[in-house]
Amino acid sequence: MLPLLISLSVLQVIFPTIMMKFGTTICYLNIIVNYLKFRHIYLLIYYIFLFLFYLYMSTDTVKDLICSLFLSYYFVTNTWLECSLSFSCKIFPLSRSPPNLCILEIILIYPFISLGIQKRDCFHPGASVLSREDINLGDAKPVSGTDMIRGMLEYVWPKDNEAIRNRVMLSLSLLFGAKVMNVSVPFLFKYAVDEVNQGLTTPAGDALLSMATVPQALSTTAFSLLLGYGIARATAAGFNELRNAVFAKVAQHSIRRLACNVFIHLHNLDLSFHLSRQTGALSKTIDRGSRAINFVLTAMIFNIVPTIFELALVSSILGLKGGLAFAGIAFSCVGVYAAFTLAITQWRTKFRVYMNKAENEAGNKAIDSLINYETVKYFNNEKYELEKYDVSLKNYEDASLKTASSLALLNFGQHAIFSGGLSLIMIMAANEIVKGNMTVGDLVMVNGLLFQLSIPLGFLGSVYREVRQALIDMQTMFTLMTVQSRIKEKDKALPLQVEAKSATIEFKDVSFKYINGKPIFNNLSLTIPAGKKIGIVGGSGSGKSTMVRLLFRFFEPQSGNILIAGQNIKDLDLVSLRRAIAVVPQDCVLFHDTIFHNLHYGDLNKPVEDVYRASEMAELHHSVKTWPKGYETQVGERGLKLSGGEKQRVAIARAILKDSPIIVFDEATSSLDSLTEHAILQALKAATVGRTSICIAHRLSTVADADEILVLENGSISERGKHEDLVRNPESLYSRLWQKQNREAIPKGGVA
Repeated sequence: MLPLLISLSVLQVIFPTIMMKFGTTICYLNIIVNYLKFRHIYLLIYYIFLFLFYLYMSTDTVKDLICSLFLSYYFVTNTWLECSLSFSCKIFPLSRSPPNLCILEIILIYPFISLGIQKRDCFHPGASVLSREDINLGDAKPVSGTDMIRGMLEYVWPKDNEAIRNRVMLSLSLLFGAKVMNVSVPFLFKYAVDEVNQGLTTPAGDALLSMATVPQALSTTAFSLLLGYGIARATAAGFNELRNAVFAKVAQHSIRRLACNVFIHLHNLDLSFHLSRQTGALSKTIDRGSRAINFVLTAMIFNIVPTIFELALVSSILGLKGGLAFAGIAFSCVGVYAAFTLAITQWRTKFRVYMNKAENEAGNKAIDSLINYETVKYFNNEKYELEKYDVSLKNYEDASLKTASSLALLNFGQHAIFSGGLSLIMIMAANEIVKGNMTVGDLVMVNGLLFQLSIPLGFLGSVYREVRQALIDMQTMFTLMTVQSRIKEKDKALPLQVEAKSATIEFKDVSFKYINGKPIFNNLSLTIPAGKKIGIVGGSGSGKSTMVRLLFRFFEPQSGNILIAGQNIKDLDLVSLRRAIAVVPQDCVLFHDTIFHNLHYGDLNKPVEDVYRASEMAELHHSVKTWPKGYETQVGERGLKLSGGEKQRVAIARAILKDSPIIVFDEATSSLDSLTEHAILQALKAATVGRTSICIAHRLSTVADADEILVLENGSISERGKHEDLVRNPESLYSRLWQKQNREAIPKGGVA
């Protein structure tokens, strides 16, 4: 840079007039470059007009007044090098007419006031409001804002992680350093302007600092102050960026821990919660709540509190330099700004509520329709689904327009309030210069402080709006965390001690009904001996699958007890209880992953060989081997790429792989053809030897070989016995069901 300045100085001596215009042109090119950075079209037009006006004006005083406007502009947008180049190119001859200069600057400074107030549409993407009904929060008590902040700070300041706490302390230190540097910038610039204005002018008031004197200026106080100004700005920016980098680890670590806690909490809730929830609304709650935490963390720790401190500091400086009137106007402006922001934000919150409810409704309808893709196709209802979806989108569109309009009103009001305060203080500062109480440097400092005040002030308004919305999102998620499972372990729950030879199951006077539902069981009692196969049959709604849910403790009976190996399941820890029972469900839902992963899910600790063996026993292995990708074949969402029989065989293989002392088959062969069913039944018969097995069946042929068959009717056991005994009684329900299924299985004209 020094060789360049020396070269320009030599050219200035040889071609003074040309270099003067060259320096001016460079200055305006810098303005255009800054337009590209800030993207304010009216700012570019404004300065192009001034540029042309400057070139064609012959009066030096008018030129000086026009050029002086860039002093504040450079303070806000430019680096120390551009400012020093402007000085060296005679851009700031401030000594000629300070009073008129200040008044004109006040009048013409308005076009770039918006540079100080940063317009933000929405810092927190996806900010939302979900009603309690959307995700079935039930009787959970909403948490207060204080509880949320306290809970969030536990993640920011974890007692068991010293590294995270050290990062928080380092981030706060960097924040303090950045604020100190920011406050020092206007002072350095003030002293530089005063030094140039008072000490570097000729007696005739001519050029401030010509290109020919640049080398000598390198040692002047003004240049040193400008250098310090640039270093202070760069240091403040460096501290801020370093702080962001250091704190990013804290924020992401907090989000990860909280998201994991929410995830495992949802898995620990009872089945009744998951049967009544909406998947789309629940996923949006978790997603938005997690993103809201990141925003609130950053806003609370590094923006809201520091901004309030900076507002107080700037107002105090204005009061010391200009008197109580300056401080009073600054505080009044801030007060009116805050009151206006609070009132309008409170008013427009209802539009955000409507908008996000409409968005949730549209999302749920889209997910529900796509999940039921085949059903839609079966009945040619694509147009109907589109109309339903479009109605939800129209509601979202209307609410979104109201939100955008109210935001425009809020932004305009904030601009108007700040502009009024800025105009009044600048006029007062110009008056003080006329009276001789303030210098031109003081005017520059006041102007710089006001612009420095505008940035956090505008940001504070945006932060308030977005923090409020983010807290609503967080409240929904934290409230979700307060939902308690109806199935609770005892404080000192014991592990289940059971082996295949001792795995007896006993229901003692069990009564149960679903919430707001009719009774399913009324004093049900039965005993399943260890190692025996028990078949359970009955009509729809008789309670066959409910028995399995009670055995797994998905639900709690209203009265009575269930025992396994003589141990009450209420006294056992859930992990050991559910480890002892393998279930083949009626509706097998698979993960959107490979078929190997879905098979291995039965026991993730088992070796690959055991997975293949279980697959063979379920009559699946040979089919998978014929597929192009074999066991690496993706099964699709919920296993939609597989047939019903293939999904059922995956479920059977999982249960075999789990190798539990108790096996439950809930309509395990309902999706299989007769030939495959026969082959699988033979494999299952070998797999269940010596184990307690419960076979819930609609096809009675699957329980014909059971040691005992229980017939459920109206919540109680109406019949029990072996297949042969039950069939002999033509009046029994089991016999009638058997005869009916046999007649349906034999085609018309066939032979039984």
